Amino acid sequence: MYGLGRLKNFMNIMLASFFGGWQVILIVVIILILFGAKKIPELAKGLGQGIKEFKKATKEVTDEIHNAGTETTAAKTPPANTTAQSATAPDNKAG
Repeated sequence: MYGLGRLKNFMNIMLASFFGGWQVILIVVIILILFGAKKIPELAKGLGQGIKEFKKATKEVTDEIHNAGTETTAAKTPPANTTAQSATAPDNKAG
């Protein structure tokens, strides 16, 4: 099996072989021409908000999964009887 380090190293080599320094600069220039300098911060802000929402949703799902396991365990154990009447002798009322 490939370790995570070997996989990252492989991906770095693959990306380095595809994009050189001039290609990256050319891509940045094309993006500037297409979107303009004013639109790029807006695009970056939208991307950041999208990533933030994704992380929030991922965290909520994992918390829900972890809490679901503890809730089922808590539901199986009956609550302790803490009322004062149950601690005393039963009432003998004539009805």
